[in-house]
Amino acid sequence: MSGNQINRVFLARLAGTAVFDPNGDPVGKVRDAVATLRTNDQPPRVLGLVVEVPLRRRVFVPITRVTSIKSGAVVITGLLNMRRFDTRPGEILVLGELLDRSVTVIESNEAVLVEDVGMEQNRTGDWFITRVHIMRRGRGLRRKGATSTVAWEEVTGFAHVEKDQGVTNLLSTLSSLRAADLAAVLHGLAPKRRVEVARALDDERLADVLEEMDESARVELLAELEGERAADVLGEMDPDDAADLLREIGHERAQALIDLMEPEDAEDVLRLMTYEDYSAGGMMTTEPIVMTADSTVAEAMAAIRRSEISPALASQVYVCRPPLETPTGRFIGIVHYQRLLREPPATLLGSIVDTDTQALNPDASLNIVASYLASYNLLSVPVVDANDRLLGAITVDDVLDHLLPENWRHGHHDLPNNVIDTQI
Repeated sequence: MSGNQINRVFLARLAGTAVFDPNGDPVGKVRDAVATLRTNDQPPRVLGLVVEVPLRRRVFVPITRVTSIKSGAVVITGLLNMRRFDTRPGEILVLGELLDRSVTVIESNEAVLVEDVGMEQNRTGDWFITRVHIMRRGRGLRRKGATSTVAWEEVTGFAHVEKDQGVTNLLSTLSSLRAADLAAVLHGLAPKRRVEVARALDDERLADVLEEMDESARVELLAELEGERAADVLGEMDPDDAADLLREIGHERAQALIDLMEPEDAEDVLRLMTYEDYSAGGMMTTEPIVMTADSTVAEAMAAIRRSEISPALASQVYVCRPPLETPTGRFIGIVHYQRLLREPPATLLGSIVDTDTQALNPDASLNIVASYLASYNLLSVPVVDANDRLLGAITVDDVLDHLLPENWRHGHHDLPNNVIDTQI
């Protein structure tokens, strides 16, 4: 490696670091490192890095392909295998499995917590985990104990399976990830560790992550949550996603969770569960942006700017007569986002509403919905009942979720051999 190479790297600090090819072009970001534990408490050998590349694909980069690790950048060379990374027997994810572990300082027999681990390169160019950054237990009124860095050989306890491992330090390395990226990270963790992380997330964050997971994975994760917690998380999910998840877990368990949900949240979910999964009613969300004809452009723009509104839902405002909670009063029409941008703030929505876009009925099939969105280049479409009351809206991402295979979130990792290798 180059002369200005750092030969000791603390891996929690390396998480999120940009990875570049020799030409300076970005490749992805470091998410973890892979190591193998050795006998007699010898320092583990680092095998490589887990790098997240576009499409949230997590791939393995052998440590021998890493040419330099500088402050804020990792440079790699050689052939990049784009197959999805999975750990093999005997391998561990350093950040995913070692952080927050309780180990024992051999000299004092003191239990300490692992906050970080450091790897070093020896004379032959191999990398080993040689340092452990630990936190001692606080005493008295001190909330946090003293921290220090010790040699790997000075602590013991990494080999045993820990019953209840903390997640504070691991979560700090994941705090900046978007929900979809965090879902991909959870997919790569061992089931026990995945549950520990999920339990430590707040309700809103976990709800966002569950919406981005494969069906089987989120059913398994929800099954590990206590009833009250599971109901709270379901209440934070979009009603259509919550309804989909409840359909997947079985009638008895679903009913028990619905009984624990807040009545307002449960009402929306129950309404959606009456429709077939692959129908317009089963795919729609009950929370589009709904306003009256005498609302102004300024008010509509303020509603669209809310951070919790998805881009697809923010593409248009649905104009209805009161009441504005779905099912609303009579549906009048749509005001598209681009039209809002072209009008003065005081303009009333009733004067610019598009009444030509027809709404679908809740029994419309998936093919009809997809064809309608494609034909009119829409990001969402209204769903109304027989009395022209707005029931909800279907967004293009909801349609794609139903059109793609069940494991599509991870299926794109398994590409044919002739397209999985890229020369760096």
